[in-house]
Amino acid sequence: MPVLPSWLTEPLWEQFVVLLPVRPEFHPDHPLGCHRRRISDRIIFDKLLQLLRFGCSYEAIADTTCSATTIRGRRDEWIRLGVFAEFKRIALDSYDRIVGLVLDQITVDGCITKAPGGGEVAGRSPVDRGKQGLKRSGMTDGHGIPLGRVLAGANRHDSQLLAPTLDLMDDLGPLPQDITVHLDAGYDSDKTRALLAERGLRGRKAHKGEKAPIQASQRWHVERTHAWQNAFQGLARCYERQASAINAFFDLADTIITVRSLIRRAWTTHRWAERPHRRP
Repeated sequence: MPVLPSWLTEPLWEQFVVLLPVRPEFHPDHPLGCHRRRISDRIIFDKLLQLLRFGCSYEAIADTTCSATTIRGRRDEWIRLGVFAEFKRIALDSYDRIVGLVLDQITVDGCITKAPGGGEVAGRSPVDRGKQGLKRSGMTDGHGIPLGRVLAGANRHDSQLLAPTLDLMDDLGPLPQDITVHLDAGYDSDKTRALLAERGLRGRKAHKGEKAPIQASQRWHVERTHAWQNAFQGLARCYERQASAINAFFDLADTIITVRSLIRRAWTTHRWAERPHRRP
């Protein structure tokens, strides 16, 4: 059973391979020119998708096509080259050009997941008996397209991560003049109001002690995006210890979510050769 349907995997790979450096099939320094062939980048890409989707270990996903060491090494090489971050940026630019990001309505919220192996950004989880956990402060546009995230230990409060999360808006290019930030009751404080006022942002927050749905009707978009991200078992139960690797897998997941949403939105308005027969 494929990790992702072909109508989604193929467009992802066609863009991803463009970002990779050109490598010879054999190592040029071998004296006889008969060094073992380099493992195909496509095989590594498919393995990373399996790791992200199923949350299994590198040793479990390794087989005769490539080893766990090769997968880790190629992953780290692509992280150093900035391939995953650029991959996500291209997906966001494509969505913005074809559909349009709703940047006048921004939603921010935190989400706690498990991190059994600990790591650079893990901390004691207040909702899991003090076990190691990971918190991400995610930011989405008005339709739930993931724009970025800040990683921290599970014991960090959401409001403490609001400022670095809003700093991610600087990478989005030109922004509307009037931006509303939708937040839950955890951000209901004078400090948050002062922070939003300094940045010229309008806040729409749920208030502590009052029912939230009427006051924060747009905040469900970020909750849905967290659910989309947690559908990838490699993120819901993260065994990666390095922050760079965790961010790389988040960038890959966010790209999949963005491209899937783009294909779904464009299915009724555009025609292309690999267009799915049914609306995804």
